[in-house]
Amino acid sequence: MGQPVVHFEIGCSDSAKTADFFSGLFGWNMQAMGPATMINTGAGSGIHGHITALGHEPRHYTTFYVQVDDVQGYLDKAGKLGGKTLVPPVEIPTGTFAWFADPDGNTIGLWKPK
Repeated sequence: MGQPVVHFEIGCSDSAKTADFFSGLFGWNMQAMGPATMINTGAGSGIHGHITALGHEPRHYTTFYVQVDDVQGYLDKAGKLGGKTLVPPVEIPTGTFAWFADPDGNTIGLWKPK
């Protein structure tokens, strides 16, 4: 069995403007939470996400997060397959995330919940 996609992230320059856009377009519910705006897509089988204005590059991106049981282990595996770690494991209150690039430079997130 494969690892599930469990979350998505939209990077932007203006979180409020971006939240208003996607809320108006898709009817998604938005809730500010610290530096991010959480997205509830309202879909029973869909995944939820968040919007972030990092204040630095990258400003415009979308990425998805794959749930794994060992964030560093998957970064190591990605490296052996031609990928590159972009953000090493970072612990936040709800779990641990990291970013890597695939061989073509696409950014993918890894996520391990607490």
